[in-house]
Amino acid sequence: MHPEHGQLPLDPAVRTGKLANGFTYFIKRNINPKNRVIFYLANKIGSLVETDDQQGLAHFMEHMNFNGTTHFPKNDLVDYLQKVGVRFGADINAYTSFDETVYQLPLPTDKPEVLSSGLQIMRDWAQGALLDSAEIEKERGVVLEEKRLGKGAAQRMQQKYFPVLFSNSRYGQRLPIGLDTILNNFKPMTLSRFYHDWYRPNLQALIVVGDINVNEIEQAIKQKFADLKNPVHEKIRTKYIFTLTGSNNFVKATDPEETSTQVQVLIKRQAHPVKNAGDYRAFIVRKLFNHMLSNRYLELAQQKQPPFIYGGANLGGFLGNIDALNMQVVANPGEVEKGFKAVWREMERLKRYGFTASEFEKAKSDYLKNNENTYKQRHTAYSEQFVGEYLSYFLTGTAAPGIEKEYSLTKAIVPLLSLKDVDTIASYFSSDSNRDIIITGPEHAKADLPDEASINKWITSIKQENISRYKNSFTQKALLDTQPIPGKIIKQVDLDGINATELILSNGAKAILKPTKFSDNDILVKAIAPGGSSLFSDADYESANVAAYLVTTSGLGGYSYNNLNKFLAGTTIASGVFLADYSQGIQAAASPGELETLLQMFYLYFTAPRKDSVAFERYKAETKASLTDRKNSPENRFYDTISAVSGNYSIRRTPPSIEKLNQLDFNKSYQIFRKQFSDAANFTFTFVGDFDINKVKPLIEKYLGSLPATFLHEKAKDLGIQPPAGKITKIVRAGIEPKATVSLKFSGDYDYSYANNLEMDALAEVLQIRLIERLREEESGVYSPGVNARYNKIPSSRYVFSISFGCAPINVEKLIASALDEVDKMKRSGPSPINTEKFKAEKSRTHETQLRANDFWSEYLNDNALNEGDIYAVNDFNTVLEKITPESIKRKANKYLSGNNLIQIILMPQNSNSIK
Repeated sequence: MHPEHGQLPLDPAVRTGKLANGFTYFIKRNINPKNRVIFYLANKIGSLVETDDQQGLAHFMEHMNFNGTTHFPKNDLVDYLQKVGVRFGADINAYTSFDETVYQLPLPTDKPEVLSSGLQIMRDWAQGALLDSAEIEKERGVVLEEKRLGKGAAQRMQQKYFPVLFSNSRYGQRLPIGLDTILNNFKPMTLSRFYHDWYRPNLQALIVVGDINVNEIEQAIKQKFADLKNPVHEKIRTKYIFTLTGSNNFVKATDPEETSTQVQVLIKRQAHPVKNAGDYRAFIVRKLFNHMLSNRYLELAQQKQPPFIYGGANLGGFLGNIDALNMQVVANPGEVEKGFKAVWREMERLKRYGFTASEFEKAKSDYLKNNENTYKQRHTAYSEQFVGEYLSYFLTGTAAPGIEKEYSLTKAIVPLLSLKDVDTIASYFSSDSNRDIIITGPEHAKADLPDEASINKWITSIKQENISRYKNSFTQKALLDTQPIPGKIIKQVDLDGINATELILSNGAKAILKPTKFSDNDILVKAIAPGGSSLFSDADYESANVAAYLVTTSGLGGYSYNNLNKFLAGTTIASGVFLADYSQGIQAAASPGELETLLQMFYLYFTAPRKDSVAFERYKAETKASLTDRKNSPENRFYDTISAVSGNYSIRRTPPSIEKLNQLDFNKSYQIFRKQFSDAANFTFTFVGDFDINKVKPLIEKYLGSLPATFLHEKAKDLGIQPPAGKITKIVRAGIEPKATVSLKFSGDYDYSYANNLEMDALAEVLQIRLIERLREEESGVYSPGVNARYNKIPSSRYVFSISFGCAPINVEKLIASALDEVDKMKRSGPSPINTEKFKAEKSRTHETQLRANDFWSEYLNDNALNEGDIYAVNDFNTVLEKITPESIKRKANKYLSGNNLIQIILMPQNSNSIK
């Protein structure tokens, strides 16, 4: 057999098997995160198998598995999981699509009884739903509220173009969310019929990845799942496919709430899933094709006056058995033709001339480097990364050979690829058959949108154009022209309590280094200093607010923005510089071998940020285009109102506008950026990850110790921008859908401390648990209520405590009353001891994994530096958590949720009279 035709073997690190009843399992031991496991139960059925009277019931069934199973009646399942530290909707979750329904459950593994319960939950989900008729009735409202959240301009336009996009196939007739008429009226027996037909072991798999004993888990699966039964009269699972007829389709859809005009072209072809080495080769070729093509569109978008707001093309999976070359343009107002032609012209250029040899060699080199970086991280990869691969393997047969095999395949395949391989893709998708064109836009622009004849005419005119060859402007060169004169480390302090080291440099800069082995080949670096745009007047605010963005999009050193992206391609380097309201800094990551390059970038941001007037003109053009129809969106108007009211109508919190755009001064922006990055003595640099301190010290002395310093040590200025005192209610009337959104915000002065912050988190969590129980489970009025506590020390100690949810307009007043009633109960009686313990379990379990994660420590050290807190506070976690009681949470509720400062902002449909 030809090696390219043989099936790629499954990752040998996975234990797999199939029981006599057809139930499949995949088990892999992976110790990152330690003492944790992820279970996935995959069902090879989704909405496509529904009968006409079951539309929406695959998804409804997913909900019902959380509302009563054999061993966990009613809401006992969620209740039990919360007690062992798992959050509903965050950790425990599920989804339903056309072809599959998948349940996910992460659990701790250090208690055998919890692990055993996890397997029992999976067994119950596989074939133990009770489908109690009373629970079904209560869940109707919840599912309809989930459906309501998706309603709006996008959904209304989809209803017009989906029949075209899905070629009147089964996909267009079976959207997973279903039909209101059926969700409101189906009989419990109809749901039961769906469940017993399709939840069966020969369509199911259990995926278990984590810190477990593989043999023990395999034995437990064999014992627990062997008695699952397939129906006596099995329904055949029809494999629904798209049939390509060769026809072209065109559709236009407009909506009064749409904020931009878009043209999408899809050229469909049969998909070729990755199953053997030949498929894997084709997969890599497509990756290279997409990478090089996206670079060309990025260059096009970097012009002084871009021809579109967004334009690009990508080859990827469409649905089911179909791939598509998807070209998209978001047009500048009144410039659909110009935008469309710009996108199409690049495809035509590619068809005529292909990619250049230099583009291709760089793309191959970058791909090999990226693959090598992934390979180097294989021993500390997170369990989630593996679960997704095995899920695809079971559901679609996509190969999952494991990173070692993929690494060796890539090294063998990439060097032998030729330009012809990628150029063939362009010709394969150049045909005019099986092409869908979809145009969407604001209602007022309807008369200006092109018809099919116009689009075809534009395509023909591009074919007749004299298009020049693409010229690759990228040349590899060093980031720095001259080497900096190093500073010195003048003081070193061991921070033994957190296994870190603090360095003070001769220019006053501070560096905190925490080497870890949590994630191989990965270092997170941050820089932070107080100040930000607060140090500049309202008149200069707009210039200050975009300063970091303009510097970033100008490029760095001798590289333009595009060429800097090309220079960094193939590395793991990611960096973002920011200038926020009250601070400025850099957030970045790199592998150990790339750390010097990253620190060179830091050096340039401080000493020679690039100034590109084209970036400024482009930003103005893009922003102006996006403002034209921005207010069409009800959501924009709602969140703009929240921002303005919460910011007491400060000019810095009111919506963007042409007037504000005209206040921008590029020279001023650049000067502001230079000023805020001129005092290294004000900055703390934090390093967390896979490095040796002694090897990093010389790099810190050279690139950070050489930075300029003024020793002014500026602090952020308190501008007094905070939610106003008192009770305020604002109703925003916008939108034509019967949907409402509610935002309740309590605010005021705050005692900022590690202990108080943890207790505020507790108050938010216990209230969220109650709101889920009451607004969702008892009243069936919402899908997902959110509770959030935000607190800050800079520029002054303040808090904002938010409750938010979406619902039917008719239920707004009732649900607000219920939410505030729960707040009052919290003040009168405090939370139940059970809910307090749920918070402690969840927080404690989360904290265990955070202590072994680079991103937690990076964020913690960064925040601590900005807030000048106690760096050892994290060691008090268990002591502080222990002290949290129902009584202490009750005191917090009375102190911070008095209701004296309460802002209620409600989005209602424009024609609604449900609330006065």
